[in-house]
Amino acid sequence: VIRPEPCHICGSRIRFGKTAIKCCQCQLLLHTKCREQCPSLCSPRPHHHAWPREGVLADFAPSTPPLVPTLVVQCVTEVETRGLTETGLYRVPGTEQLVREWKRKLLRAGGALPALSSVTDIHVVCGVLKDFLRGLKEPLVTFSLHPAFLRAADIPDDAARDTALRHVVSKLPPANRDTLAFLMLHLLRVSHSPDCKMDVLNLSRVFGPTLVGHSSANPTPLAIMEDTPRQCKVVAHLLSLPPSFWRGFVETEQENLVPV
Repeated sequence: VIRPEPCHICGSRIRFGKTAIKCCQCQLLLHTKCREQCPSLCSPRPHHHAWPREGVLADFAPSTPPLVPTLVVQCVTEVETRGLTETGLYRVPGTEQLVREWKRKLLRAGGALPALSSVTDIHVVCGVLKDFLRGLKEPLVTFSLHPAFLRAADIPDDAARDTALRHVVSKLPPANRDTLAFLMLHLLRVSHSPDCKMDVLNLSRVFGPTLVGHSSANPTPLAIMEDTPRQCKVVAHLLSLPPSFWRGFVETEQENLVPV
């Protein structure tokens, strides 16, 4: 190994100068010690099935609705399976190294993701989800619609604000809209768990910068300072919309959201 890369079986980095095994057909790379755990059959993996290391949300979305990336579905499913009794869900950080390793492993896997049940600490799964969303080339609400979301959240009248937010959500690219809806329903379930102690205000503080971000890839220091409280405001108001609104986007093909 000249350039250190992770083993496709265990996920640990194969260090410089170490001996590794690489399949000449499917390019699978693994430690020599992991050979016995390797599938006996393989097939060439076309490059267009692999996920990019970074991209816009649509680059990761499936081809059939609802257009929610498998990585997002699998993380959310795992969190809801065993994380809704954890205090500080999404606020308590997972081990940074494990978050990075698992995010890399999931991105390399493309559509066929390894099971997250082997991740002992559920906060690591939460960290992977947040890190994936933060790593997109543009935030979920998109650069072009960012000002419209901020303006809608500033409307003082509740009914007018809700109408404006619904309108802006409907203008999102389909993958962004479906994924936002899926995440909003998930965060509402987290907010309703008494054990998590993560109400809408806490969740909006965590997810404001992640989901709303800024109106450009390189915001000025002034824009960062001005945007931060408004990002939280947007997420808080989005979470105040009725669940039925969000379900309308993701429950048309609910069976597609069950991870394989």
